[in-house]
Amino acid sequence: MQVTETLNEGLKRKLSVTIPAADLNERLGAKLEELKGQANIKGFRPGKVPMAHIKKMFGRSAMSEVMTDAINNTVTETLDKREERAAAQPKVDLPDDQAVINEVLEGKADLAFEVEYEVLPPVELMDLKGVPLTKPVIDIAEDEIDAEVNRVFAQNRGYTDKGDGAVVENGDRLGLSFVGKIDGKEFDGGKSDHAHLTVGSNEFIPGFEEQLIGFKKGETREIEVTFPKDYQSDELAGKKATFEVTVLHVDGPNTGELDDEFAKRLGVENVQALRDAVKGQMESALASMSRQHMKRQVLDALDDGHKFDVPAQLVEAEFATIWQRVEHEVQSHGKSFEDEGTTEEAAREQYRTIAERRVRLGLVVAEIGNKNDVNVTEEEHQQALIAEVRRFQGQEQQVYDYYRQNPQALAGLRAPVFENKVVDFVIEQGKITDKKMTREELAKLIQADEDEVPAEHHH
Repeated sequence: MQVTETLNEGLKRKLSVTIPAADLNERLGAKLEELKGQANIKGFRPGKVPMAHIKKMFGRSAMSEVMTDAINNTVTETLDKREERAAAQPKVDLPDDQAVINEVLEGKADLAFEVEYEVLPPVELMDLKGVPLTKPVIDIAEDEIDAEVNRVFAQNRGYTDKGDGAVVENGDRLGLSFVGKIDGKEFDGGKSDHAHLTVGSNEFIPGFEEQLIGFKKGETREIEVTFPKDYQSDELAGKKATFEVTVLHVDGPNTGELDDEFAKRLGVENVQALRDAVKGQMESALASMSRQHMKRQVLDALDDGHKFDVPAQLVEAEFATIWQRVEHEVQSHGKSFEDEGTTEEAAREQYRTIAERRVRLGLVVAEIGNKNDVNVTEEEHQQALIAEVRRFQGQEQQVYDYYRQNPQALAGLRAPVFENKVVDFVIEQGKITDKKMTREELAKLIQADEDEVPAEHHH
């Protein structure tokens, strides 16, 4: 076997490979011997078919198999010898001339072909000790817990339809349709055909709910509001908006008390236990948000600390996945890139940069994991599968069966778990500074993270 390097440029490699006809014929002989032992041909006893007859019947198809195996084995052995890891499946170029291929299939000519591939770059890791990280710390005020307990009470005490002549009062649960506009133009998230709202819950922006009091069922009115200056979307923060609102139905709250009897109906012992459970849920949600922001800081630090070329093939594959999702979102919302204040060309450039970041971070995360023995246990893999299955209520068995029958999809569930364990490892090594903030401030930080680089996942 002869291997000659014809291109070595950045991460790109091209090799010219020749496998002598003698090697192929030797492999063919072994293959035909194997077939001879298995062949069941009329007129011959099993295993007693003459080799010339076997060669005449199976020679060409057997040589085709031998060629495929020889190419695959040669590529693997060559990369091992060169101590290179291909970023993706190497591309094999066989001769275009069928007459040349026929000569090889007949065992009369050497097999010459070219192999093109990109290598995975070596990753020199930055010093991971003392990476500066800010940990959001949010104190939950007593009145916030009270408001959440009251919301749980309002949600669970039940409502009754107030009928056709209903007038909206504080505490009523409404069905609404609305269209919001800023400077006469509709905006993202400002429209709904049927939204649910409990008046006084402060789920909507300040001033919205109060203006609904006195509306009649079926009535349409226009109301004006101003988005708070610290609203999580910078595009809407501080802006005046008008909403054309129609009240579709009005349900009044059933009478009842927030007492131990009510708490027992929800499966807890008393009001204090309900309050503790609500506080626990709020703390858990905030811890999850805090972790999300810290993870983003880790990924940003890793991105800043590692600058190396990444394989174009991997970037193209990642970009194709992202772009497919972007096009789907644009089409499903019926909007153009110009509506979003950009052009398709600029959007492509932005998402290609994101694709490159994801590929580079994927390689860095893998290297940190390998160097520091970060592994996904079988138990963690199973937990990831269970969590995924639970997302599809009513279809659990089908989803479970799908993963069991598709090892590649099942293996794919390891990637996010592995990434999170690597992030935890970096956080443990980091220099963490606690920073007190409100829930709204944290939500705004997360929104800013998301606006800069949409949902991260590295494979």
